[in-house]
Amino acid sequence: MVFPFTDGGSNRLTILSVVLLSAAALVHVTATRGPTSALGLLLVAGGGGLVAEAVGVHTGIPFGSYDYTGTLGPEVLGVPAVVPLAWLMMAYPALLAARRLAGSYRPLVPVLAGWALTTWDVFLDPQMVDAGHWRWDHPTPSLPGVEDIPLTNFAGWLVVAVVMCTVLDRVVARTPRAATDGDLLPLTVFLWTYASSVLAHALFFGRPPVALVGGLLMGTVAIPLAVQLVRRHRREGGS
Repeated sequence: MVFPFTDGGSNRLTILSVVLLSAAALVHVTATRGPTSALGLLLVAGGGGLVAEAVGVHTGIPFGSYDYTGTLGPEVLGVPAVVPLAWLMMAYPALLAARRLAGSYRPLVPVLAGWALTTWDVFLDPQMVDAGHWRWDHPTPSLPGVEDIPLTNFAGWLVVAVVMCTVLDRVVARTPRAATDGDLLPLTVFLWTYASSVLAHALFFGRPPVALVGGLLMGTVAIPLAVQLVRRHRREGGS
């Protein structure tokens, strides 16, 4: 849960945080939806993230031209092994958040989930670039307030994330086998990641504009989700 607060001086903590959160996602999906859903999450989010990053780092497609600097541990196909785990750790809560907000309108789920993942990267990429974990060859044009990260990165993220979440919505069971609040843990992780990322960039990373822009963009998912969860808690508490 400390991942949003890690910086260049805490590489081991960064890696450990991602490993633990991705493991927690796999444990949760196994416990609430069974091993088939867990395998689907691992292959689609973890494997898909690895393929997208490997293609990206070798060709510049679809994110733009970038290079890892060797600070994130062992690599697979030129990609730090921890990177596809980061895709997995956030793809799962993003999917569940999108399902909550979309309700019965299933076609909206991949779009919302993909948007949630992409807007999370508005926080992640500046944090990792400033920490020296990767660098962009052509960092402009960039999103206003999010300097040094090219717009192509976010366009690529959106395409990959929507495709990934379209498949995830098919392979990860929609209804948990556990109790009604079986998804509360990953949804809390999603909201914590949002809130702590805003706080970290505003107060600790010297990037208040990123806190503002990321807060507004990821907030389009996180804030309605928080409101929905609070309202549900109040209804159940009063019943």
